[in-house]
Amino acid sequence: GLGIITALSFDSPEKLADELDKARLITDKPLGVNLTFLPTLNPVDYDSYIDVIIEKNIKIIETAGRNPEKYISRLKGNGASIIHKCTSVRHAVKAEKIGCDFVSIDGFECAGHPGEDDVTSLILIPKAADSINIPVIASGGFADGRGLAAALCLGASGVNMGTRFMLTRESPVHENLKKHLLSLNETDTILVERSLKNTLRAIRNSQAQKIIKMEERNATLQEMAPLLSGKNGKKAIETGDFENALIACGQCIGLINNIPSVKDMVQSIVEESTEIIKKLNIVDD
Repeated sequence: GLGIITALSFDSPEKLADELDKARLITDKPLGVNLTFLPTLNPVDYDSYIDVIIEKNIKIIETAGRNPEKYISRLKGNGASIIHKCTSVRHAVKAEKIGCDFVSIDGFECAGHPGEDDVTSLILIPKAADSINIPVIASGGFADGRGLAAALCLGASGVNMGTRFMLTRESPVHENLKKHLLSLNETDTILVERSLKNTLRAIRNSQAQKIIKMEERNATLQEMAPLLSGKNGKKAIETGDFENALIACGQCIGLINNIPSVKDMVQSIVEESTEIIKKLNIVDD
């Protein structure tokens, strides 16, 4: 497995550097950093975040959102491999053309930003695998060994999971929020920010419902900004208040029924997928 730290979870490059230093103290395994190029309420100094990524010798970088081409040569100049997160096959094809080494293809089921095409993983994964010559990582809807086995059968080289990792013992998410997430099913997420062409899948809560009502009356970004602020989500993770923030969550929440350690969770997924693939091999006889 590979752990990826999201750069923009930290409001300054210096805080990202501190977090990477902490991670180095507890593991000698490879680390990745995600750098997302999406519309933000406040300007982001991407070059300074990239300075930290290079200074800390991070060799795996996941980019997402807008085209990362202007940053590719600088990142790869330090010997890094680039994973670009895509929500469509056309973006996956472009990612390969500009020099990305992998694509992570996000189906409509995913937490966070699924794009605007509304195509599920079952279609996107094989279509992407057929359309490009670099490895595909499946993302969106994966939470157990059945999903991993399915992704491999569809042509992916592995899976990317976010929602599943939120519900682990080591996750920094407040216990009250974990318990609430555990009570949800696959119909308890909602899409917001569609009017902004920045669609986001989050849990169905008071904050999300307020935003939907504002969108229905054609509210502007400036009007919605206080409700969309990432600071609300950070506070929810710290305090367990699951009603007054947008909390990204995938539809796979309906498949999750426990809060294991990360080690046990990963081991269980690998073992389950291995058993499924063995059974598929028997069919050949």
